[in-house]
Amino acid sequence: MKKFFVTIALSLALLRSQADEGMWLPMLLGQQVYNDMVKRGLKLTKDQLYHINKPSVKDAVIIFSGFCTGEIVSNEGLIFTNHHCGYDAIAKASTVTSNYLRDGFWATSKQAEIPSPGLYAEFLVKIEDVTKEVEDSAKGSSGTDRSAKVSAAMTVINKRYSDDSKKIIARTNALFKGNQYLVFVYQRYSDIRLVGAPPESIGKFGGDTDNWEWPRHTGDFSIFRVYMGRDGQSADYSPENIPLKPKHFLPVSIKGIKDGDYAMIWGYPGSTNRYESSYGVKQKTDISNPSIVNLRDMRLKFMFEQMKKDPATRLQLASNYASIANYWKFFDGESQQLIKYHVYDQKKTAEAKFQQWANGKPEFQSIFNDWEKAYDNWRPYSKQQIYLNEGIMGSPLLAFAGTLQQVEYAIVKKGSTADIQKAVNAAKEARTAFLKDENKASDQNIVAAALHMFYTDIDKSQHPTGFYEGLKGSYGSLDEEASYKKYAASLFNNTMIFDENKWNAFCNNPDATVLQADPAFATASAFLKNWQGKYLPMFQQFNVRNADLGRLYLKGVMQMDTVKAKKMYPDATFTMRVSFGNAKSYNPRDAVHYDYLTTMKGVLEKYKPGDYEFDLPAKLLDMAGKKDYGQYADPVKKDLVIGFITTNDITGGNSGSPVIDANGNLIGLAFDGNYEALSHKIAFDPVYNRTICVDIRYVLWCIDKLGGASNIIKELKLVK
Repeated sequence: MKKFFVTIALSLALLRSQADEGMWLPMLLGQQVYNDMVKRGLKLTKDQLYHINKPSVKDAVIIFSGFCTGEIVSNEGLIFTNHHCGYDAIAKASTVTSNYLRDGFWATSKQAEIPSPGLYAEFLVKIEDVTKEVEDSAKGSSGTDRSAKVSAAMTVINKRYSDDSKKIIARTNALFKGNQYLVFVYQRYSDIRLVGAPPESIGKFGGDTDNWEWPRHTGDFSIFRVYMGRDGQSADYSPENIPLKPKHFLPVSIKGIKDGDYAMIWGYPGSTNRYESSYGVKQKTDISNPSIVNLRDMRLKFMFEQMKKDPATRLQLASNYASIANYWKFFDGESQQLIKYHVYDQKKTAEAKFQQWANGKPEFQSIFNDWEKAYDNWRPYSKQQIYLNEGIMGSPLLAFAGTLQQVEYAIVKKGSTADIQKAVNAAKEARTAFLKDENKASDQNIVAAALHMFYTDIDKSQHPTGFYEGLKGSYGSLDEEASYKKYAASLFNNTMIFDENKWNAFCNNPDATVLQADPAFATASAFLKNWQGKYLPMFQQFNVRNADLGRLYLKGVMQMDTVKAKKMYPDATFTMRVSFGNAKSYNPRDAVHYDYLTTMKGVLEKYKPGDYEFDLPAKLLDMAGKKDYGQYADPVKKDLVIGFITTNDITGGNSGSPVIDANGNLIGLAFDGNYEALSHKIAFDPVYNRTICVDIRYVLWCIDKLGGASNIIKELKLVK
């Protein structure tokens, strides 16, 4: 560990941290970074931030079910995270008559908490440097051979550090584009129960209109609890389990935050690519992002049409719709900001500087020539991949039908009866889950539109052989929307996936001919096999080449800039990070000023009775009208603070992350970024970047005054 610390501090010190840029590994904080945190206001020691053996902040920060962050806020395993992180669990616990998504839910006792199958919490146990082991395994290799050897070495390491019997899970991560490797070891707990959630009109207030925007007035929080066995060990759900006794939990401060106050955010940012090449930036702005936005826009339109008609359908599609919508707006904004701030030109300037240094150095001098060729070879086929994933497989029916390739393979390869039955059983289980979430009306429209868009937008030479010719012969002109609607209607009416008798007959006597004749399977299979047979090998070759060149480029940058002693942090890899900054207002454009916080006054100004995005519960309106805020009112604003912004550096995966003050107290939950800085995955903006947080006082007011769940408040250690 000490040796690796030196490596980070010296040989990897290259990237200048502008303003509050940086997602720092808390276990490897250099003295310079820690000193910067102290200068900004931090009052805690390094050991209080991170320690392997002693309780520290890191012990209160968890991975929430593999896609979000959560924090432990009581000595009985109480978890705070975002509403959108708990959204699916809340929806699954809901029914039309007990609609917790619509009405909210508050457990007034532990017995009333609702089990949430599938959710889990992971606590970081330790990290170790395994760079030498990985590099030794791949020494002298490159390309696909190197990729395979690195993957094999990581698998061996993960197995060595894991212990399934104790639910100890290890994951080795490549940092600095494969120039460093760390193994992260976690303790997983899988008995997670829903404790509380505000009504959706609070937890998603503002909906898609306000998503990625400031000012924001969303109460984006939900509450869960992690349980353990009576022996203190991780255990699957059982009524006999008891609340977890954590190593550390975060006190909760209701003092409030002022403009300029210190703030740090801990969590698990999912992915960034701050060292992306100019070729990658151009690929995003020209092809990838516009295609994703276009296809998601189509899917959202058809889903929303059905959600407006029926409360049950709205509940059924709510989670999937929210997931698609969230990054639909992000990809659109990302492209705009990358173009607005000339990120491509910035990358080209940096690469030209690198090339000057690299000339005469055989290992580095041809990187950009090779990179350009790699992108030129792949670019003509890259749109097809997106249209397959976001369009054709964006249909839930076709996505499920595509998984039946496993059944087809088991039959055609003449596997044993046991192999075939195993594949069929897996398909039966997956079908049950699919049918539960399937909305035929929206999906049928998605199939028709996706097929039409693929035909129109993808080069004809890349179409599945014979597919569109067959569609034209039976359903009409390929330029007419009506032809695709007729095809989709026939597909939905005739697939065995929706016909219980046909499905059961097939499962009882699996026959490849019957499966291949099914219209849903035939459609999915045509596009998948076209991709798998012709283009997947090209995509894999591109990925390997792109990764090799990215690793080599970063290695060269390190050598070129080491002497300048600049700080460096690795790209986000859904591993624990800490960012630090301050609450800070900003001016997004000429003559416009955004304050650093929002209040209930703004909530009421946005309120629209009966509106899908801006409606409010009657009780909230009543209490807000009376200014019944109790101890949670802000003494300066004479109002209830709803949210605030900081200069911290976060990204997806940080949702639910604790916002912590200088003394280690929880003051809010991070849940979003601002539109003006949506280029942040590739380029951090030191002027406009802001993290949007829900103020903990609004969270507590919703729990206590609005929800009446004073039992939850009593669990917390309040700092006044």
